Amino acid sequence: MELIKKYPKLFQWLFLLIVFFALCFAIDVPETYKFIRGQAEFVKDPNQSSYVLFGKEVRYYAFDVFWRLPPLLGWLPIWINDSLFFLMNEWMPMEFWNEDTQEFKTRPLVLQITRNVTSFMTFLIELIREILLGGLNTIVAFSSWDWIDANPWAELPGLPWTIVAAGATILAYKLSGKGLALFAALVMIYISIFGQWKPSMQTLSFILVAAPLSFIFGLGLGVAAFKSKRVEKALYPILLVMQTMPQYAVLVPAIVLFGVGDHAAVIITMVVAVPPMILLTLLGLRGISPEVIEAGKMSGCSNWQLMSKVLIPTARRDILIGVNQVIMVCFSMAVISAFIGAKGLGFNLLLALNQLNIGLALEAGLCISLIAILLDKMSLAWANKQIDYFGNLTFFQRHKNTFFFGVAVILGILFAYIGSFYFKEGYNYLFEVPHNKGISTADFWNKGVDWIFDTFFVYIKAFNTWLIKEVLQPMRALYLRMPAIATIVLVVGAGYLIGGLRSALVVCALTLFIAFSPWWDRALVTAYMATFGVIVSCIIGFTVGTLCFQNKHSANFMLGVCDIFQTFPSFVYLIPVMMLFGITDTSVLIAVIVYATIPATRYTIEGLRSVPAGLHDAATMSGVNKFQRLTKIEFPLAFPHMMLGINQTIVFALFMVIIGAFIGTEDLGQYILKALSDKKGAGIGLTLGICVAFIALIFDNLIRAYVQKRKKHLGID
Repeated sequence: MELIKKYPKLFQWLFLLIVFFALCFAIDVPETYKFIRGQAEFVKDPNQSSYVLFGKEVRYYAFDVFWRLPPLLGWLPIWINDSLFFLMNEWMPMEFWNEDTQEFKTRPLVLQITRNVTSFMTFLIELIREILLGGLNTIVAFSSWDWIDANPWAELPGLPWTIVAAGATILAYKLSGKGLALFAALVMIYISIFGQWKPSMQTLSFILVAAPLSFIFGLGLGVAAFKSKRVEKALYPILLVMQTMPQYAVLVPAIVLFGVGDHAAVIITMVVAVPPMILLTLLGLRGISPEVIEAGKMSGCSNWQLMSKVLIPTARRDILIGVNQVIMVCFSMAVISAFIGAKGLGFNLLLALNQLNIGLALEAGLCISLIAILLDKMSLAWANKQIDYFGNLTFFQRHKNTFFFGVAVILGILFAYIGSFYFKEGYNYLFEVPHNKGISTADFWNKGVDWIFDTFFVYIKAFNTWLIKEVLQPMRALYLRMPAIATIVLVVGAGYLIGGLRSALVVCALTLFIAFSPWWDRALVTAYMATFGVIVSCIIGFTVGTLCFQNKHSANFMLGVCDIFQTFPSFVYLIPVMMLFGITDTSVLIAVIVYATIPATRYTIEGLRSVPAGLHDAATMSGVNKFQRLTKIEFPLAFPHMMLGINQTIVFALFMVIIGAFIGTEDLGQYILKALSDKKGAGIGLTLGICVAFIALIFDNLIRAYVQKRKKHLGID
């Protein structure tokens, strides 16, 4: 009894685990439940039943309810589909004037709005693409083909690649100096000479539309949330779900509303990119000192002046970091949006992966990564750049970059004109290098893949077979063997022990939503793959982060590596693993490990760095060695920060597992991917996305509750 009183939490956790395993052994697998190739499936039996909910028949199988809960939420996808159909075809019909037929027609309000939004987005994208690549679509929208034929000068030739490269170089120099300018120049030259200019500019035009619109909406909603608690409370749960929902899931309902193409991709991207902008705007405005606000009010500022002249400029850095996050999300979505017809590098990457052409996939992936790194560095430099409000500069000093760009435009046009005479083959390499005329390393990479297979095939196959048979399949079977009630008891019990009754109720509600859906078993497969990836990522991340922390230079180097890898779109990580391990769970899990190790490593280093230097000195004076200081002082104080890294690791792992459905995993992501090609897949795709988001939110709630409790115990703010 004394031992129980001394370690009450330990015995509570032991009791919870005993109850969990007791339920697992006590509840048998029903005969109607079969495991086929690692899959868990229901089979038909005479006890099949159904019930009617919201006018729809929902079927389930009568078996022990403790094993699997009945799919009471089977109606939800049907209801979502019916609601979308009603909105698009029946709700609030209105008359509009059709210019083509010269008569009034009737169209539902939502359909009319979506079509107008689609036209506007298409116009913006085409306008930017015509500036970068040339074309006539937008011009014709304001004139006619006859007018264009009569005025050949009106045809837009596009900007030569030299002008765009010079503009990027000058902008990089203005933001961060010579180093970033050199990197920008090399990236632009690489993209051009390797024949990736056209898809790169198509991707850039996509971002140049999506990012500013996401910034405007995110800033506006962030300001509204800052000024109104009601708005903040209304937005908070939506933001939580959107930040943890896989991007795949948003594609499906967007197809129903806006169709396919670049315009739909921009709208979807805005939905995904706006939440981080809102959160960082709110964070920046909340971090402003009350004295600054009072000074603004005492100066006689109106509410608008206070916000635009005082608060937003003061919160400039946080807001611009939000812009950085928006750009990165937009670039990530530029790849994923290729599933619904968005043009650019993402489309080329998916096409190469579908054809298993690793060489072309690597070329496209490298271009994507380089542009992502460049945009990330430039946006962060913009955020960190200090504005000199008191500088006494001449006119030329203030506008020298504009002058240099003007000179670059003149020289670029001149070189392109000269090139039209010099290059006689019909390809002006000073204007644009065609894809089939640029340098290609695809053959080199393909030969490298063949060499790897010829040299290491036996070892790769042996490792792949061992991992699947001895580790992954038993782990998958273990997860699928867990009864629903036992899993719910474990999750709710953990919530109560960590965060009390409130946390227990929250995780219970989230778990029950998944348990009452028809995809509980697919959710378990998703959880199994994410769990394996998180465990390995945390081991690697904690080890690497701890070792690098011992030296300042190695720590800075590793943080730089994490910055670079974090800018890569998640699809890029699938290329090398597919090259080595083919289309297997091993490929997905290795990609998950590489991707999810980044936050684990970063938060370990930053957590250990957050320990006050005075404690290091005190420990040294007390005669403590490095190992004792690490285990007794640094790790305990840094652990709350490291737990937030685990939280990010879980989210990264879940996202990568869902993306891994592209190469054939049998989890929730596979069903979301199938929903993209289903006319009635919007309901299923959105429901599955919510299930994935709820898995992430369960762990998020538990980890954040633990971190708060631990910080309070340690006296850390």
